[in-house]
Amino acid sequence: MSSPALSKTVPSPGEHTTRSGALIAYLSLGGLSFAVLQSLVAPALGTIGRDLGASTGSTSWILTAYLLSASVLTPILGRLGDMVGKRKIMIVVLSLLLAGTILAALAPNLLVLVLARVLQGAAGAVLPLSIGIVRDELPRERVSVTIGLLSAIFGIGAGVGIVAAGPIVEGLGWPWLFWLPAVLVAIALLGTIFGMPESPVRTPGKLDLLGTGILSVGLVASLLAISEGGTWGWGDVRTIVLLLIGVAALVVFVRVELRVAEPLIDVRLFRNPGVWSAHLVALSFGFAMFGTFILIPTLLQLPPVLGYGFGKTVSESGLFLLPTVIAMVITGVVAGALIRKAGPKIPMVVGAVAVVVAFAVPALGHGQLWQIVFSGVLTGVAIGMALAAMSNAIVESVPAAQTGEAISANTVVRTVGSSIGTAVIAALISSNVTPQGAPTDHAFTLGFWACAVVGVLALLAALAAPSARVRRRHAADSHIDDFAEAPTLTGSV
Repeated sequence: MSSPALSKTVPSPGEHTTRSGALIAYLSLGGLSFAVLQSLVAPALGTIGRDLGASTGSTSWILTAYLLSASVLTPILGRLGDMVGKRKIMIVVLSLLLAGTILAALAPNLLVLVLARVLQGAAGAVLPLSIGIVRDELPRERVSVTIGLLSAIFGIGAGVGIVAAGPIVEGLGWPWLFWLPAVLVAIALLGTIFGMPESPVRTPGKLDLLGTGILSVGLVASLLAISEGGTWGWGDVRTIVLLLIGVAALVVFVRVELRVAEPLIDVRLFRNPGVWSAHLVALSFGFAMFGTFILIPTLLQLPPVLGYGFGKTVSESGLFLLPTVIAMVITGVVAGALIRKAGPKIPMVVGAVAVVVAFAVPALGHGQLWQIVFSGVLTGVAIGMALAAMSNAIVESVPAAQTGEAISANTVVRTVGSSIGTAVIAALISSNVTPQGAPTDHAFTLGFWACAVVGVLALLAALAAPSARVRRRHAADSHIDDFAEAPTLTGSV
């Protein structure tokens, strides 16, 4: 009597493989779209500003608004995904991303474009939601490889954005920086609506409104000071006051979260070596990743008459990041397979070593194109390895019900690192210029060394991460390893 019913509800192995492949494709498209939009506009800010009649300082809000929105909304939406269902919140997130992307393409002025970027920033929750869905829906043996792929896509997307910006603007115009990603977002949204099951893995409760408000103040104040400090001046009253407010709010946030019954982010998780080490790696790689996206194109576009530039166009300089993107694709998948066999620590250490070497080489000498390409390839290896490893490290270190909030926190930390890296590298370049206003050769040397030093921090954090054996023992002691429960809950195996 029960067999027919069972055969209708449990998919065959072939059907399950097809469903899993489609699920991964939709999640990958959503993540790729968000990551591309994060970096795609950076090379085109000057063109957009001229077209909309905006000043350079005002145009920077196209990036700042996106950054602030992603930082504030990622933990909130990640937590809501754990509470009410990851698919439901993913649909909301992708809808906001699509609306923001279309609005940006049609924007008649800077204000509308900035508002559109705020809507797009909500998609920062795509990665934590995607990883939570993967953990809930896929068989355990496929989880680490898939998380590695999805994590690498965020680095890949950022690189693709830098590479594609020049040709798109030159050939089609800046609105197409948004029209093209909108197609990908639309496909991902339709796939999520019609081809993705809702996971029953939930964390019942209510949203911590007090913690949400305090965290929002802390992140907005801190990131605004970091983003605008180079323009205002690091000793400016506005910069100092915002930094003080941001730090104070974040300290208060931690104290509040330790007292509430249902915190927005369980800060106690930060005590776990697998979690805090992954957060430090995320901070460092956020810095280094956007450091290379600024340093390399800027150096390549400087005129050769300076003695250290290469005279490349925007489009040509973007192509030099293609080896970085290709290396990310390959090593992201390789890292996932390695993690499945040996755990996340080894690829995290390999990635950290690679990023140190990647920046030490051009710091010692960047007068030849091979040094730039070599650095780019190693950077791709580093990002592909590290992003996959730190996401898996967190997934293996926290209960399934807290995956969203833990990965959200890691995403925010990486965003903060990206903001700091962008501000520091921009400050180094702008404070070391020739009489004609071009960055000096020494500015690039300092920038590469800064990224290498931050890479050392990532290496120390990776070395401090627990080994696979220690992680398994901790998981068994604290009942964290609940992967095996997910197939039963979802009926996917």
